Amino acid sequence: MSLEMEIEPQALSARLENGKPLLLVAVREPWEYDLCRLPGAVLIPLGELAARLQELLAADELVLYCHHGRRSLDAAAWLRQQGADGARSLAGGIDRWAREIDPKTPRY
Repeated sequence: MSLEMEIEPQALSARLENGKPLLLVAVREPWEYDLCRLPGAVLIPLGELAARLQELLAADELVLYCHHGRRSLDAAAWLRQQGADGARSLAGGIDRWAREIDPKTPRY
């Protein structure tokens, strides 16, 4: 079974509430991560993905996110090409998450 390339914010929120293990990765820059982040997320800027590929491949499922979902979608596609079949992107990024799931998340 192939997972969709994107996960909707509501589906990710439900997954996180259920406590099912997944690796949540911010592929943004450090200054963006400092402004706001999803709970439990690790920061791996887009430019560092290749160098940290092994730790990403070790995750059964990983969800990547950025500001609006473009960088993370590119990252998920690249990771799938490297063998990370469970890589997905948060549709709409953290901006959509802030609008639909957690309005306390700062928007920028």
